[in-house]
Amino acid sequence: MPIDVLTVFGTRPEAIKMAPVVVELNKDNNFNAKVCITAQHRQMLDQVLDLFDITPDYDLNIMAPGQDLPGLTAKILVGMRNIFSKYQPDIVLVHGDTTTCFAAGLAAFYEQIQIGHIEAGLRTGNLLSPFPEEANRILIDKLANYHFAPTQTALNNLINENIPRDNIVVTGNTVIDALLMIKDRIQTYPDIFWYKQYGSLYDSIIDNNRKFILITGHRRENFGKGLLNLCSAIKEIALEHSDWDFVYPVHMNPNVQEPVNNMLGNLENVYLIAPQKYDSFVWLMSKCDLIVTDSGGIQEEGPVLGKPIVVTRNITERPEAIGVGAVILAGTKQKDIVETIEKILLRKDIYEKMSRHNNIYGDGYASLTIKNFLYNHIKQSNNK
Repeated sequence: MPIDVLTVFGTRPEAIKMAPVVVELNKDNNFNAKVCITAQHRQMLDQVLDLFDITPDYDLNIMAPGQDLPGLTAKILVGMRNIFSKYQPDIVLVHGDTTTCFAAGLAAFYEQIQIGHIEAGLRTGNLLSPFPEEANRILIDKLANYHFAPTQTALNNLINENIPRDNIVVTGNTVIDALLMIKDRIQTYPDIFWYKQYGSLYDSIIDNNRKFILITGHRRENFGKGLLNLCSAIKEIALEHSDWDFVYPVHMNPNVQEPVNNMLGNLENVYLIAPQKYDSFVWLMSKCDLIVTDSGGIQEEGPVLGKPIVVTRNITERPEAIGVGAVILAGTKQKDIVETIEKILLRKDIYEKMSRHNNIYGDGYASLTIKNFLYNHIKQSNNK
């Protein structure tokens, strides 16, 4: 009998990281793989589903204006309960540290369905940073039966929390699987495709005489002062270096839109663009000289593409890239962000050193490792 697997995700980053797992499971007749989306994010999630040709079997469609964490959690718990009343898989796969991850995992636990946690074991050591992600991932790791740790550091974190070693496997991160899949695909896109998409910005992006800095900033803990400091830093550098271009795909959250547009909207060499589809964002990453971000996944993707990363957070759950020198944790103060960006782009030796590390978070076979682990362990469990 095939193994019944339900993969659950709800945000764009989750969808990107779970898509290769869904694709891998669908290739194997030993699995009956179904997909549930909560649509914690809607439009941005749907773009990823289209890109990877994934059709959900269940769609909770929970996104609503002004949604808060208690409301999200309650909707997901009830929605998953309704699914489990009709369909009980052998295992539920959840990813990372979102409200979808925790609430879907909790719903599975209530039904005594096995849980597999992909990207398990990441820790900052500060329960409130990032909020609520650090708590979510700790809680789901306490509930999960199987833990797919992306790195040895993550494995060590789990062992230190008394998770049984036999239930953990180091896989690499599935985001590298996704990145390499899309990187290969966009190489087939003609130049005219990008020109039509970006217009005059395309000329700046491909101009080797100009520096191109790609920016993202959207994390909840940076709302307010942290984001204002980032914008002030970008404004200061943009005015000082007129031959540098800054491209910022601005998150749709009003807490991001308002300060970014108010502070950076009138600068000639700062381009505020809409959130990008994943293939377009991979292309932008491949063309830029430097990435400034508070994202988790980009800290993993950037080194694969040989791009130095400046992280505008005070702490990160991904210390591996910092340890080898591919990422600098700049913090959230304007002065520190400015100094870090200028140091990297003005010092050739520092830039080249940061660009050398490209296999920190996996080799593109994480999804295959997860599938093989599931087959061996669940088959064995079912045969007892």
